[in-house]
Amino acid sequence: MTLITKLRILTPLIKRPLLGLTVCLALAIAPAVNAQTVVYTAKLIRTMEPALPEATAVAVEDGKVLAVGDLQSLAPLIASRGARIDRQFEEYVMTPGLIDPHVHPTLPAVLTQFPFLAPDDWYLPTGDFPGATTPEGYKSALTNLVADHDDPDVPFVAFGYHPLWHGEIWRDDLNEWFGDKPVMIWHRSFHELIGNDAAWNLLGVTEKDADAIHEGANWKRGHFYELGLRAVFHRMGFLFEPARYMKGMQNFLSMMHESGVTTAADMGTGVFGNPVAEIQAVKAAVASDPIGVRVLLTPIITDFITRQKTAEQALAEVREWQTMNDNQVTVGNHFKLMIDGAIFSGLSQMGAPGYLDGHMGVWMVDVPTLEAFATTFWDAGFQIHAHSNGDAATARFIDLLEHLQRVSPRADHRMTLEHFAYSTEDQNRKLAALGAAVSANPYYHYILSEMYSGDWLGPDRGPQMVRLGSLEQKNVPVGLHSDSPMAPLSPLTLMWTAVARENISGDKTGQAEVMTREGAFKAITIDAAWILGLEDEIGSIRAGKAADFTILADDPMTAPLETLRQIEVIGTVFAGEAHRN
Repeated sequence: MTLITKLRILTPLIKRPLLGLTVCLALAIAPAVNAQTVVYTAKLIRTMEPALPEATAVAVEDGKVLAVGDLQSLAPLIASRGARIDRQFEEYVMTPGLIDPHVHPTLPAVLTQFPFLAPDDWYLPTGDFPGATTPEGYKSALTNLVADHDDPDVPFVAFGYHPLWHGEIWRDDLNEWFGDKPVMIWHRSFHELIGNDAAWNLLGVTEKDADAIHEGANWKRGHFYELGLRAVFHRMGFLFEPARYMKGMQNFLSMMHESGVTTAADMGTGVFGNPVAEIQAVKAAVASDPIGVRVLLTPIITDFITRQKTAEQALAEVREWQTMNDNQVTVGNHFKLMIDGAIFSGLSQMGAPGYLDGHMGVWMVDVPTLEAFATTFWDAGFQIHAHSNGDAATARFIDLLEHLQRVSPRADHRMTLEHFAYSTEDQNRKLAALGAAVSANPYYHYILSEMYSGDWLGPDRGPQMVRLGSLEQKNVPVGLHSDSPMAPLSPLTLMWTAVARENISGDKTGQAEVMTREGAFKAITIDAAWILGLEDEIGSIRAGKAADFTILADDPMTAPLETLRQIEVIGTVFAGEAHRN
């Protein structure tokens, strides 16, 4: 019986989104282990180990690295163990398995069910989707996509809308353009949905539903955003129909493989309101994947707030989820807070002078609630991660960390600021002094800095978005993440954006904040592992660590800058087993 068949059997039991995706733990399988010793050779191995930074051969056994060096130094081991020499990667560069420390598997699983129509180009397992950078271009492309939609039971949905490029589009516009054809546009931030009358009628969403939302809905505009989306998601059950959803999850895994990612961290388990079902769905998808990846799942505060759980109840639930861990999918000792709104939506909280056009950001969770959840998980030994974009949110992050250190000091806390769209130099110094870590999305500078340099942030703050050079100079541990699909799930693209600081128009701006090649490469390998608390297991190639490697056609440390993000990913080695793309 296939996985999809098993999931279809559960479909009649669906009473809310994702419940039909719950599958038994028996579906999870451990990664294949090869007891034979295998020695992989490469033109160059970048180990990310200072004591032995380069090599040309690595011996693996039982899914772990046995020894690193060259064929000559490994000759006695090869002879004594009867090792097999595998030369298939001899002309390529081997690196530690690349790490994306902040993704959302459920988001690509949902969004890749639909076409992308964004300001930037997208290349996905489902096809290539050219960007639209003008209102006219967006309307034309959207009209063509809607014309091809022929499923009467599901509204047309396109992901990637942004008003700074595409102009303001609301309910009345979609009504005028598409009449009684149900059409929804999903904002590039993922945090907003806009629909026409036909779409909301099809889903059964009413003005009463919008009015029940304290903040996050504008019925006249057909607009639901941030926490207001909870009025919509439970009406979109088609997103989680087993065959559709599992195909989307397979798309996510394909994105990982194609970009050389062997480990990723979900920084928002429970975003759709049913965390146990999400965990089971990820486990089922990973178990059925023939290549193999590692996924770390991180519970998120907004899930528990929506379900009206206290911090203590949340901790008890997370402990229960941890009993479901296997060798590849784990709920670790990590917990995510939400401080401000989405940077793509202009809802991040900016300090003075704020947004120059006068609009305001949003606070996602009030300070007492943040402190209650943070304290409970901090005292339980969890590492705290906090979604924070604007510098006002960075200030709140710093205040929270100082509060936790006063109440219950911890030496190696690694509290991590997630996203890091904008901060000040003074704040960066405080982050360093407090021992904080940063998991940043450098793609913000690429796609947003030019547009935001106008009426939103101005010509000084806009180019300074994602100030990674400052952090590197202060020795703050930095990881680079995609927040997929906020950026392409491609660590080499993230490395390029951090090193080049080139915007979407090709202009190099904010050059004082470039990262070094070494710093950026560490941020997708060993420093990303550090941020996830996994530095003893992954992130570098040394004896005793997992035999997870990425195989590249060129060396990211020396390739021309203009070709860095285009380096071909030949394949991966996962737990000692080689797989070509």
